[in-house]
Amino acid sequence: MGLILGIESTAHTFSFGAVSSDGVSVLPSHSSLYRPEEGGIHPREAADHHVNSSRTLLEKAMDDWGISGGEIDAVAFSQGPGLGPCLRVGGSVARSMSIALDVPLIGVNHCVAHIEIGRRMTGCSDPVLLYVSGGNTQVIARASGRYRVLGETLDIGIGNMLDKFGRAIGIPFPGGPIIEKKASEYVKENGPDRILDLPYAVHGTDMAFSGILGAAISHANRGEDHGLVCHSLQEVSFASCVEVGERAMALTGKSEILLGGGVACNKRIREMTQTMASERGGSAHWPDWRLCIDNGTMIAELGRRMLDSGEATKLENSAIDPSLRTDMTPISWS
Repeated sequence: MGLILGIESTAHTFSFGAVSSDGVSVLPSHSSLYRPEEGGIHPREAADHHVNSSRTLLEKAMDDWGISGGEIDAVAFSQGPGLGPCLRVGGSVARSMSIALDVPLIGVNHCVAHIEIGRRMTGCSDPVLLYVSGGNTQVIARASGRYRVLGETLDIGIGNMLDKFGRAIGIPFPGGPIIEKKASEYVKENGPDRILDLPYAVHGTDMAFSGILGAAISHANRGEDHGLVCHSLQEVSFASCVEVGERAMALTGKSEILLGGGVACNKRIREMTQTMASERGGSAHWPDWRLCIDNGTMIAELGRRMLDSGEATKLENSAIDPSLRTDMTPISWS
């Protein structure tokens, strides 16, 4: 069985994943997460982590999959967007493997990879994507050969906002899972009805999260129960995302909505998205949480689709692009 190898290195995660060249099998990713001792992601420290992890992680992945280098048909990597130092590590590993194995190199758009692994694993065909991750918050739909950004955050990504709030109240990186736990515990004890006054920033199909971040930190600093603040923060910020997703569905006439990105692991945003889609007579989808977070398997899946469409990346065109946007990649596959 030939495989497409995928390498993910856009931010804090370095990951190898793979899919079979015929598209039948999806292999689990092997990932290593950089965790800063304090503060947020330090790009050069994260890049050092990726360098130090790469060899051992690759050997472990190939041993677990039971394959040798001769079974790799192509190497795909995240070409952007992301943190430059981190992207360069993945690109260097991918080029080295492509040359050593004499197989095609495929630079892929990280954001588009979230869409394609979601489509592959859930069976949805033409969804609106609600992309909620650390560095990005966008609502996306396919039209005229591109994945078009119909709306996006005007300041910071929702995952970044949650991490910043977490740090402000003493939660280590990544903050999202612990915020979800605190919110859930509060609701179990007190019910969901009380929500603190927080800014609700929706501008057409765009969103903003810096205002709600500052307000939530102020509530916490004034002594409000942290569980209540976490619950309120989730309810208000997630509601803005789901509203924008619904507007995009109305605008495009599409009946499917797909969640992607690390924040899509959150059970509450899934519930809210499911409720909205059901009320519209549509359907909501998301892959397993391991494929919502950054992972090599999603890079491999997009690489496979691109290779099947005759697309490969020449060495001279393989430079990383930290500012690559979702709508900058032509879509040549179905």
